[in-house]
Amino acid sequence: MNRFLTAMVIFFVFNSCRETMIERPQTIVHDWAFDEDAGGWAGDFSDYPVGEEEFFELEFSYRQLPAPLDTMESGLMLTGANRSDDLFMYIKRRITGLLPEQVYHVTFIVEFASNVPDGRVGIGGSPGESVYIKAGATGIEPDKIVDDMNYYRMNIDKGNQSQGGTDMIVIGDFSNDTDRQEYTLKEISNDEQGFPVLSNEAGELWIIFGTDSGFEGTTTIYYNYIRVELLQQT
Repeated sequence: MNRFLTAMVIFFVFNSCRETMIERPQTIVHDWAFDEDAGGWAGDFSDYPVGEEEFFELEFSYRQLPAPLDTMESGLMLTGANRSDDLFMYIKRRITGLLPEQVYHVTFIVEFASNVPDGRVGIGGSPGESVYIKAGATGIEPDKIVDDMNYYRMNIDKGNQSQGGTDMIVIGDFSNDTDRQEYTLKEISNDEQGFPVLSNEAGELWIIFGTDSGFEGTTTIYYNYIRVELLQQT
């Protein structure tokens, strides 16, 4: 009798563990090292007057990393002169193949190159600590639209400068964690901040990273590596 009961207990425990393993969602991982091309990422700008791209010196391109970094490596470069005291420079990419209208918890990991030492001061704010790195995800494509004052604004809630919004959160700043005015790689993430997002009806999400600047000068950033982890909410 005792052997029978023992066998039944083992059977139920084994099957319970099996069911738990089957039902536990796996983390979906996407990453980009930009070894050969831009990897499907696009860049753009907002929070500046319509038609003033040249005045703001806006540029996005896929190019080699600057010295003293390894110039055999490449990344996504964005640059702009923040003459509006509020320039937003961003990159975006669509992710497909997800469950439709499903909540995912997103972890953002990004490595970028910065040439701004810690603790520098500048007009309007620091060129490092006042340039906020944001990350986010939405079910719609992030895009710039024209507002009533003829300025480009985002069609998603990114917050403003040091404040995050519904669709983006602050995960760091542009200072390079050194005392040297040279390009240095820096990695940041939202490990300590949750970010739940609902996929759209087609099972898609748009991922977006950007710099929201309070520094009234030029910022040039190189995105060198991006990793996005998606955990399905059960």
